[in-house]
Amino acid sequence: MKLMESERVVKAMTKMISRLSMKNLSAILRLADLLIRDEKYRPILRSFRSYVEEGHPATKLIEKVLYELAPNVRFRVIYNLFILGLLYGTQKRDEILKKEGFRPPLFFVISPTMRCNMRCYGCYSGEYEKDFGLPTDLIDRVLTEAEELHIHFVTISGGEPFLRTDLLDLYEKHRDIIFQVYTNGTLITDEVAKRLAELGNVAPMISIEGFEEITDKRRGKGHFKLIMDVFDRLKKYGVLFGASIMQTRENYLEISSHEFARLLVEKGVSVIWYFQYIPVGLNPDVSLMLLPEERDEIRRRLRVIRNTYPIFLCDFWNDGAYIDGCLAAGREYFHINANGDVEPCVFVHFAVDNIKEKSLKEVLLSPFFKGIRANQPFSDNPLTPCMIIDNPSALRELVRRYNARPTHDGAESIVNELGPFLDNYSKTYRRIADRTWNEEYCS
Repeated sequence: MKLMESERVVKAMTKMISRLSMKNLSAILRLADLLIRDEKYRPILRSFRSYVEEGHPATKLIEKVLYELAPNVRFRVIYNLFILGLLYGTQKRDEILKKEGFRPPLFFVISPTMRCNMRCYGCYSGEYEKDFGLPTDLIDRVLTEAEELHIHFVTISGGEPFLRTDLLDLYEKHRDIIFQVYTNGTLITDEVAKRLAELGNVAPMISIEGFEEITDKRRGKGHFKLIMDVFDRLKKYGVLFGASIMQTRENYLEISSHEFARLLVEKGVSVIWYFQYIPVGLNPDVSLMLLPEERDEIRRRLRVIRNTYPIFLCDFWNDGAYIDGCLAAGREYFHINANGDVEPCVFVHFAVDNIKEKSLKEVLLSPFFKGIRANQPFSDNPLTPCMIIDNPSALRELVRRYNARPTHDGAESIVNELGPFLDNYSKTYRRIADRTWNEEYCS
């Protein structure tokens, strides 16, 4: 499709947002099909259309976007994420690939600060420097470059991002970007919730560990009730929000239960991000890691949750089958930490470049990132996508080959003293994953 035709389609879709309903959703999906040229993305759109036609539980999530969110939130979710980010943006990023030899990723993560008003065990961010972090003008520059590369989805991490009040003004300035903000939720007051509803392009992802006992154990007495209040507040003002959960041996059954899923849905949660504990940071605790068989069990349990409740659920790293393995190093995302170091992944704490010295384009074209992308996927089994816990020898080789430096004290342990443990872990899980792949995904 020519550029002028694409722009006309985008304008037509944008005009439909204000009157979009479940009844005319198929019309905007037909327009979406006109923008998708790459065959690898067409099945995704077709699956989405089939969900709508078949009445999949995910359809209820679409209804929430259409009927329950604040007007500005509704518009920005559909326009920024769906139209600019996924549809029109995909076409434009493909054009950049043809012209300049690299394809910008769908999104990236940036940590403006590592300061936090809490200190939770098992959190890698607790080991970083606690200075101010990235200057406001630098973040502004990075976001401008992102828009020029047609990246309209940016994740804000930390530290606790809401300690940086200047970020709210940046969200407003870059209104065509949808910002997903990982937060402990403690600073989301009524005033902040109202501002988020007015902005429309900010979706908080609140950290939670499970029910009250285990959440308060990690985050402090009373924290679970505080989170429940924050959920109620965000729902009241029509903000799109979600939950961020770290899987450990202590909570994996609880957080994958029907009871817990029902609680989150009732509270208005639309998105759940599940992250397995990975032994990174200073003095990592491998006892928190899921055993290989536990990792497979939570994968099975979360598939049931995904197909039962109206919620968007991502299970890292068990969802490799849906994204063709590792996304790191700019294949579809990367991480800029609070010192400006550009890391392949939020959990791979090694870097060669710093965003203070280079542009996003230069970083994406760096030998380190290009070398990682050239080695993806790291495994022929998408259930073993990660270069830390599934393919640790690949991480060690890439760090060595490109002389990547650790980005904080203790980061090098993942490629040094933890090497034998991770080699054994990956081999044990690979046996389970190979059997699972053949029985559940290839049959």
